[in-house]
Amino acid sequence: MAQNKVKPGETAAPLKSPTQDNSAVLLFGKKNYIYLIAGIFLIFVGFLLMSGGSMPSPDVWDESLIYSFRRITLAPIVLIAGLIVSGMAIFVKK
Repeated sequence: MAQNKVKPGETAAPLKSPTQDNSAVLLFGKKNYIYLIAGIFLIFVGFLLMSGGSMPSPDVWDESLIYSFRRITLAPIVLIAGLIVSGMAIFVKK
């Protein structure tokens, strides 16, 4: 078993200089944050599409204002897409 000999005046392991950057490695990269922002934006748009639907007069009931394609079909699809994109942001590699 051969051992590496350390000469006088040298150290066994190289020393790090105090000017080297010892910052922590971030868990997510730029791509992850872009997907996360896009997912949050889609969720926000989905809630905007779902909002509204108040009756112009309290004496008149208009089903087309409440049960429109935008509120019943489009908004939930956009919301679910936003949740999927936000979840994908967690699993995408840097």
